[in-house]
Amino acid sequence: MMSDQLQGEGALVHFSEHLTNSAAFATLFRDGMDLVEETAAYLDGAGRGEAKALDRSASLTYATESMRLTTRLMQLASWLLLHRAVKEGEMTLSQANREKTKVKLSAADPGPDDALEKLPEQLQDLISRSMNLQEKVRRLDGTIHGAATMERAPIGNPLVPHLNRLKAAFER
Repeated sequence: MMSDQLQGEGALVHFSEHLTNSAAFATLFRDGMDLVEETAAYLDGAGRGEAKALDRSASLTYATESMRLTTRLMQLASWLLLHRAVKEGEMTLSQANREKTKVKLSAADPGPDDALEKLPEQLQDLISRSMNLQEKVRRLDGTIHGAATMERAPIGNPLVPHLNRLKAAFER
């Protein structure tokens, strides 16, 4: 009977492996990819005109922050695509865990608020939304991969110490 229980331990459902199949992940994925597309359209379109209208100092800040924004979004898109591959069964969670070390979820944090205030409103909004997305992805990453790390730790049977004490008591 005890061996049946221990064999069942391998059949445990690991919640973290199913998070990529959740509605929350689907929404996060869609929102993230939409933000990438919206940002690209802005930077290639209206953003160019707005950047040209800025003074020299603000123009330099615009260039720096648009590069940080692009870098941040590319890292987030990489993470999202990696975990979509897990969802689609193209890779395992442990493979994704190894690959995600190449993704920097803290990449390209924005500059000081006083510099950001000089930027066009739409760019400020995109930066703010990208930071919110980054925070959501960081939390989900901690949930998925923190749990995966804990799941790899040998759990053992918590009753073994108690059973050993009982056995020792009866052997006396």
